[in-house]
Amino acid sequence: MHSRTTPRTAEVSGPPRTTADVLVVGGGIIGLVTAWRAAQRGLATAVVDPAPGGGAAQVAAGMLAAVTELHYGEQTLLGLNVASAERYPAFAAELTEATGQDLGYRACGTLAVALDADDRAHLRELHALQRQSGLTSEWLTGRECRRLEPMLAPGVRGGLRVDGDHQVDPRRLAAALLVACERAGVVFHRDWAERLSVVGSRATGVVLADGTELSGGVTVLAAGSLSGRLAGVPEGVLPPVRPVKGQVLRLTVPRSHAPFLSRTVRAVVRGSHVYLVPRENGELVVGATSEELGWDTTVTAGGVYELLRDAHELVPGITELPLTETRAGLRPGSPDNAPLLGPTALDGLHLATGHYRNGVLLTPITGDVMAHALETGELPAEARPFTPRRFGTLSPATATAPATPRLSEQLA
Repeated sequence: MHSRTTPRTAEVSGPPRTTADVLVVGGGIIGLVTAWRAAQRGLATAVVDPAPGGGAAQVAAGMLAAVTELHYGEQTLLGLNVASAERYPAFAAELTEATGQDLGYRACGTLAVALDADDRAHLRELHALQRQSGLTSEWLTGRECRRLEPMLAPGVRGGLRVDGDHQVDPRRLAAALLVACERAGVVFHRDWAERLSVVGSRATGVVLADGTELSGGVTVLAAGSLSGRLAGVPEGVLPPVRPVKGQVLRLTVPRSHAPFLSRTVRAVVRGSHVYLVPRENGELVVGATSEELGWDTTVTAGGVYELLRDAHELVPGITELPLTETRAGLRPGSPDNAPLLGPTALDGLHLATGHYRNGVLLTPITGDVMAHALETGELPAEARPFTPRRFGTLSPATATAPATPRLSEQLA
């Protein structure tokens, strides 16, 4: 790692040139937590993003569901998810103390329910997998589920109670991380990164859309679903990240209807996953579709209808609530649904992207992992399975920069 330097503007002719130890491209929650942890370790850090604090966190529901998000074939990712979930209470307390902002962190638990015999059999299999993986969950009958959550439909056939799953408000999390970064001395360049600068066989920074050249001892690409669109990144190290569209609804629970739900409730309805996340402020988040439609972020009538229809089968009373917001966002999906963390085959370029549906959950451990990698050049043991090099990238010496669409292009 280069010695610490204070971000500065050099007195040279032409566009201004600034320098930092760590240059983070992307100001979503992953980029912000990386920048905050780097700055805490004494590294002069800068973030490049036209609207830091935005991104997928503005759409995400904020379920910290390491147990109920377990999928077959993802046991390696489970270890990282559980480790991050265990760090969340201390992480939330530290961030709140540093900023004075409430993150909406709640240890409320999750209830995953089945609405028919096939769903019930699937949940039974999931319960067995959870137990085999050393996780804690309790099987409940349909009657026991309704005793916990009286608003559930009478047809609920059974469910899993997971008290270890918690929640956080991603919008509050992003806002707090932004404040934490500012107080830690992180410099913000509110513009698009146009391309990566590579000198010889090393990444040296980025060029902004306005022509400004930014230099970084290490450049961290943390631009979510846009991470694969930064021009100048050699093909051999370009992250294999794709956008996965998700539509989400927000409703408001009037005081006359409270309490509506006491915990997150989720189910599979006609093959589609649906969840309802109640906030303490009366907001109810309903999501989410999963659509492979490229860069489309249109909210569709069909998406809204399907979410409301499935949520109504789960909790019939939801149709009485005011619908206050509809949003669509893009999850950064990777080939194995797991993040890409740490150094790439190109010297000076690190990745912190590809978190897919677990970005909010993995925020604490990503910050710790990236700070360690930035200081030492290596990943800690728990993150080594998630090295970007696992996809068999080419040597940067033989790679060529692709004709990639610019990161600054507006999405349709």
